[in-house]
Amino acid sequence: MAGTDQQDNGRGLWYGVAAYGIWGLFPLFWPLLEPGAADDILANRMVWSLVAVVLLLVAQRHWGWIRPLLRQPRRLAMLAGAATVISVNWGVYIWAVNAGHVVETSLGYFINPLVTIGFGVLVLKERLRGAQWTAVGIGAAAVAVLSVAYGQLPWIALTLALSFATYGLLKKQVGLSGLESLAAESAFMFPFALGYLVYLEVSGRGTFGHTVAGSYGWGHSGLLMLSGVITAIPLLFFGAAAVRVPLTVLGLLQYLAPVFQFLIGVAVFHESMPPARWAGFGLVWVALALLTWDALRQVRADRAVRAAAAVPQPAPAAATAPAAAPEAVTR
Repeated sequence: MAGTDQQDNGRGLWYGVAAYGIWGLFPLFWPLLEPGAADDILANRMVWSLVAVVLLLVAQRHWGWIRPLLRQPRRLAMLAGAATVISVNWGVYIWAVNAGHVVETSLGYFINPLVTIGFGVLVLKERLRGAQWTAVGIGAAAVAVLSVAYGQLPWIALTLALSFATYGLLKKQVGLSGLESLAAESAFMFPFALGYLVYLEVSGRGTFGHTVAGSYGWGHSGLLMLSGVITAIPLLFFGAAAVRVPLTVLGLLQYLAPVFQFLIGVAVFHESMPPARWAGFGLVWVALALLTWDALRQVRADRAVRAAAAVPQPAPAAATAPAAAPEAVTR
């Protein structure tokens, strides 16, 4: 039994690496969709994501969650909100990658845990430990340093972090799995995305089925369709990992995606990294290291408490002496 659990954990770890690895390699994919503009790519991604996720649901015969969801207007409203903010996140991300700001997109996902903690305090009224407050303070200092380095607020990174943290908050309230959530969100955005694609086609800006010059380019169209598949597949890997490995492991794996993005921006696209930006990123990494250390320490403390609670307490010894008089007890 222990060997089976170990193998399952091992598979879960590789599923998690695959999920975050694919997300981290996304900056290599979106430039392949040019000459499509960011809005064209985004609309296609929304449309083909629904197609891909419906095919997955058909293959799994996983429909039972839909009817109960339709009877819950509050959850539907939160899903609509989640669909809106993730659309903003996707749109900014695609535009930023194709505009040569891959390093700043990685910054957005590096600081996302810090923004999520801030939401926990402001929205959910959670209380932070001292190390968490320190990490948030270091993160704020990093944003200030990077603002000086960029000559303005790093708005791409902040938009990505804020939108994804909001998305996470809404998903936490809705309580659907990744695949179910993507299906519902894609369904909400599908009519708008499809309508926008029709508008782009009529106005001559659409690229599906042809290039800007007007000749057919089915390779480009195939890549646009593939955007739906690569949106759904890492979610499947993530779902498989989430049920096999502890949340602490997933929390550490989440840093793989921005690390890959950062390396791609610097090593592949040769984006500029002057000393001030290195200093800002260094502060972010210090804050994340502090958060990780605090989280692991808390996990160990919780395990120690549970282990102590699980130890059977010895039964009280049988009384061998006469009971004390009432006044002796009260004394």
